[in-house]
Order: sequence, then C-alpha cells, then structure tokens
Amino acid sequence: MSTPTKSYPFSPCPCFSRSLSPPIRTLFPSALLPSQNITFSANNTPHKQDKLPLHFLGPQHSTLLLLKCNSLAINDSSTNSFVDSGVMLFSLFREIGFNETDTEALLDAHPVINLTPFEIIRTRIHSLQSLGVSGLALSRLIVKRPDVLTAVEIDPVVCFILKGDLELAGKIKPSQIEHLFNSTEPRFLAGFETKVRLLLQLGITQETIVHVLNNANLTKAFCLKSFEDIERMLTFLNRFGGGDLILRRPALLNYDLDAQLIPRVGFLLDLSGGDETGTATVLRKLPFVVAYSVDHLKDHVEFLKSYAGLSEEEIFRIVLVYPNMFSASRKRKLHPRIDFLKQCGLSSHDIFRFLIKAPLFLSLSFEGNLAYKLVFLVKIGYKKNTKELAMAMGAVTRTSCKNMQEVIGVFLNYGLTFDDILEMSMKHPQVLQYNHESLEEKMDYLVEEMGREVWELLAFPAFLGYKLDGRIKHRYEEKKKILGEGMSLNKLLSVSAARFSTKTKRKQRVPAINGLNESDD
Repeated sequence: MSTPTKSYPFSPCPCFSRSLSPPIRTLFPSALLPSQNITFSANNTPHKQDKLPLHFLGPQHSTLLLLKCNSLAINDSSTNSFVDSGVMLFSLFREIGFNETDTEALLDAHPVINLTPFEIIRTRIHSLQSLGVSGLALSRLIVKRPDVLTAVEIDPVVCFILKGDLELAGKIKPSQIEHLFNSTEPRFLAGFETKVRLLLQLGITQETIVHVLNNANLTKAFCLKSFEDIERMLTFLNRFGGGDLILRRPALLNYDLDAQLIPRVGFLLDLSGGDETGTATVLRKLPFVVAYSVDHLKDHVEFLKSYAGLSEEEIFRIVLVYPNMFSASRKRKLHPRIDFLKQCGLSSHDIFRFLIKAPLFLSLSFEGNLAYKLVFLVKIGYKKNTKELAMAMGAVTRTSCKNMQEVIGVFLNYGLTFDDILEMSMKHPQVLQYNHESLEEKMDYLVEEMGREVWELLAFPAFLGYKLDGRIKHRYEEKKKILGEGMSLNKLLSVSAARFSTKTKRKQRVPAINGLNESDD
C-alpha cells in the first residue's frame, strides 16, 4: 500500500530554489526519537523503557538499533528516505555547532521543524550564512528563534537583501541581520521591503540607504510599525530636514511618532515661536535632542528663565547656536555655571550675550578644564568675580588647557610680562585661544620680516588673529612697495579687502599720472 502524499506550506526563497525531492519528514517518528530507547516483546510489539539516550550507545549501536527499528516498522520504501533525512538533519546541525543532545532538545521543543522538508532547512541555513550570520551567531539565533528555519516570512527578507535591486548583499552588518531575526516575530517581517523602500521616496539614495539600515533598530523602525505609520513619520520629519535628518541620525526611525517625536519636536517649535526653519536647524545640529523627554527639555528651559532671567526667545537663540545645552546636567553644570556668571556681575542680558559667544562654557568639565583655565587667568592678573574674568573665561572655552599654557609661554619667551598679556587679552580676549604654533609664526614674521617691535601688539593685539599667508604677508608686501617700512598695523589689516584693493590701485596710479604731467610740461 502506498503512503499518502502530504502537502507542506513551506517553500524556499526563489533566490535559493533548487530541485527538491518529494516532501519527506525530516526526523524520526516519535517512537524512534533518540531521546528514548525501544525494546520489543515476543510478538515484536515495541514498547518504551527508561534507558540512556540513544546517542550514548555510540554511533555503531545507534545505527544498528535504527536499522532494527526500521526492519520492524512499516515496510515501505519511504521509510529509508525518512531515516536518511533524519540522519542528514543531525549531520547538518552538527556542521553548524550542535551536538546530538542539542539537536534532540531543539527538535523536541519545536516539532514544527519535523514537518519541514530537509532541503528547506538546509537552504534556509545556507541563506543565513550568505547574509553573514554563521558560526556561533547562527547557532545562537536558531536556539533563540527556531522558527527562523521554518517561517515563510523569512525568505522575502533574505531575497530582498541578497538579490534585490538595492544591492544590499554584503553591506548590511551581520549583527544587524541577527538582531532583526532574533528580536522580531516572523509575522512582523511581512512587508519589510515595502517599508524600507519608503526611504527612497524621501530622497535617501541607494548608496546611503545602507547607512540607515546599519544604524537603525530594524525591528522598531520597520517591523513593529505599519506601512501607514512609517509613511506618517516620514511626512512629519520631512518638514524638518527629512532624508538629511535621518541620515544624520537613523535612530530617529526607532521612535514612536505620536508618543515621542511630535511632542518633543513640538516643544522646540513652540520655544522658537513657530520657526520651523530654526527648529530644523536645531534638529540638524543635534538630532539626538529628540531622545530627551519633554519634561527634560522643559526643565532646562524653566531653569534658564527663572534663575538666569532669560526669555524664551533668548533661550531658543542659545539653543540654535548650541543645542547640546540640553545635554548638560542642570544640577551639576547649568546651575554652578550660571551662578559663576552672576557672581561676576553679569546681568541677564550679559549672560545671554556670553552664552551666545561661549556656549561651551555650559558643558565643559570644571575639574578637568575650567578650573585650570581659571588658575591661569588669575595668575596673569585677572581679578576674581569681575566681568573681565567672565569674558576671559568665555574666550578660553574654545582652547585646551595645554594650548592656553603654551600661548602664555610664547608671549613670555618674546619678552612680554604677565601685565602685558593681561593688557592684550583685556582688549582682545581671543589672543588666549589662538593656536600657539600659529601665534609664534606671526610673532616671528612681525619681528624678523616686518622689523617691528613686539610691544606694538599691546596697541593692536588683533594682529595675531589674522591669517599669516592669506592676509598679513600679502598686504604687507603690497603696501611695502608704496609706503616703505613705516605703516600702521591697524590700518594695514583692519580695512576690508575691497577697500584695501581700491586704495592700493589708486596709490599705484599716482606716480604714473605725475610722470605724464612732467613730460607734458
């Protein structure tokens, strides 16, 4: 009697389709599972006995027992194929790191694998290996998500990555793929490709979409959201930078639109007075700002309003310059920094102007940065609790402690005193933040090439802020032809490029005109 043919709902991904043998069971029937031994009564009726697992009998005894069971089982040609398939399945799992005990436990706990043709299982494993999920990662994935071997929803995702027109093969991190299958129930993988393709409509290119897929949480971004929800999110983000914003921080796709993005971006929009362009600038500079809850954002704003006396308009202008303000701890950084500025006599308006110019002051470490700079400033003559000290602190936030020390050393090496350095920095606080190597080159040029005295810097310290090759040398050489050595450093460098060019050309024409007049006479 022939065995009835069974139909199976499993089919391999077209990318890996091959000629398959007729569907067969991939493991032994329950009476022959290696987790139990079989004995036979006088009438050859099998019954169970509690004994060691089959694999403890050793490979030869196991094979003999299987053959004995086979000879006593249904005398049908499909039985041999069935046994062969079971042996092949154990061999396949052994290749990817499972021992027999692991395989038995896996198959006992997930009997659906028993119904899946061997070729389907093997093809699925090979496809996962082609995606880079292999070795321990593959074993770990199968143990946690055995349905990765049988679920029909896996194949479209595999085909999309390996054979799709976006050419993602070999570009998606294996860890991303492992995490996707590990943390997502197969039913939520449906429509994955269609959802990903929505990014192309937002302007994200085929070349850059890989960056998004490698840095977003694929489960949260695409699997647990409906097509409509993703479409709504992308439409919302498009108001504030869209594709560029997502490329800067793909993790934006992980957030919930209604519960997280809309309230948080909405708070910034309200703070800006409805300025979508300004809000988009803040998001572009610090996309991570949406990671902060509305309560966190509100807490920082209320503190600056109540303690520093700033208006919402002023606060947003500071945020526009330095969105990282929201990353600074209110208790550990904002409060002591604002307290310092108030002790130095700064008014609310002064504090606003200070933070616009030196916003880093809010987030730099006190012990590892600001304290050292404060010592240097006091050492060269700044008085404590003065506006001048506060302004100097603002200027040196953009340089390291080491560079600031080197700058002071350069001035001292050229014969300047602490009083001279204080005088220069009071007029032009930026002199303390310039790169010490660049500073030394300019002072060398001033003394050696221009033949000037270093003391002239006390009257015009801004000289040290101009580019040596782009402005100082060029202008000096041009003016030297006309005026000789004696010229004002201030007038030489502070006039605009257009005015400098006009004045130079006019002076060069004067001798020629005089020459014509003399010849006419």
